[in-house]
Amino acid sequence: MKYSIRKAVQEDEHRIRELFIEMLQTIYHTEDVQGYDPGYLDRYWTNGEDIIFVAEDNEVLAYLAVEVHREDVDYVYLDDMSVTEKYRGQGIGTSLIHKAETYAKEIGLADILFHVEKTNTSAFRLYERLGYKIYRDDGNRYLMKRG
Repeated sequence: MKYSIRKAVQEDEHRIRELFIEMLQTIYHTEDVQGYDPGYLDRYWTNGEDIIFVAEDNEVLAYLAVEVHREDVDYVYLDDMSVTEKYRGQGIGTSLIHKAETYAKEIGLADILFHVEKTNTSAFRLYERLGYKIYRDDGNRYLMKRG
């Protein structure tokens, strides 16, 4: 399948919100989930370092939210990723993660971390294949880190 990856723009927000709900429903096996709070995604539209990448063909099929933390230890945090159900298992999530890894290098950060729900075994297996390991057990989810 052909798709391209690009930086999200504010016009993608509605679709990103739909994909977020779809991801939560998949993880928690219920329709009863809450989406992003109003204004939550605004920081991604300000041309700061936080960025969302989307994969699209004729429409947005997937997204990955990338947060940059410059604190005592600088790192990139992969916040939310969702691939619409019809297109899962086709390498789109992998491509989005590789794009985030390239972005981290471009801005001079080596450490990439993210959480994965312990019940989300398919995502966990993907992250392991990409070289991520459990860094910390946070109860119902793991904090994963490269290397």
